[in-house]
Amino acid sequence: MNNPTVQTARHAGAVEVNKVLRNTYTLLALSLAFSAMVAGISGALNLPHPGLIITLVGFYGLLFAIHKTANSGAGIAFVFALTGFMGYTIAPYLNMIVANGGADIVMLAMGGTALIFFALSAYILTTKKDMSFLGGMMVAGFVVILVGFVANLFLNLPALGLALSALFILFSAGAILMQTSAIVNGGERNYILATTTLFVSIYNIFVSLLNLLMAFGGDE
Repeated sequence: MNNPTVQTARHAGAVEVNKVLRNTYTLLALSLAFSAMVAGISGALNLPHPGLIITLVGFYGLLFAIHKTANSGAGIAFVFALTGFMGYTIAPYLNMIVANGGADIVMLAMGGTALIFFALSAYILTTKKDMSFLGGMMVAGFVVILVGFVANLFLNLPALGLALSALFILFSAGAILMQTSAIVNGGERNYILATTTLFVSIYNIFVSLLNLLMAFGGDE
């Protein structure tokens, strides 16, 4: 016979997993909608891009703030601050694409991003597979992407930029797999941090798909 204590612990664990999943996907949906709204307003007002330095400082500064406040209500506010900021920074790029007749490219990138996210999430939610073994490869991938990004600031090679976009998609897909697996298997109990990881991954996939579609669409 099963030990009642073990059964109770398993039930409590399942309840907690469902709670984290529900809170994560709710906050993720709201933050995606907020980011899209900010991007739409920014695009309509034709606001300029803040520049690379401000973008990097704002992004990593808000990430730091989220990690510092992840166990409080302030963490949610910083999640919206980050997602809104990222929506603002991508708006000029979207405006440029649409102005050049690339509205279909934006829609295709959105659809592709959604398909990738839902497919990866469904795989983990269905199989409950532990993807923690990807940790080492993710670290190596991050180093390669970082070195490639810095190198391309000086070299400005289109081919390298496209290669980095493809690597970003793979890296972000791995992050989605690992984060979802961590929630399902009890390794992640903070939905604010989980939402942040998933949002940034989705954002990176979307931007990378835009870059690839623009290149292969002949608009660059």
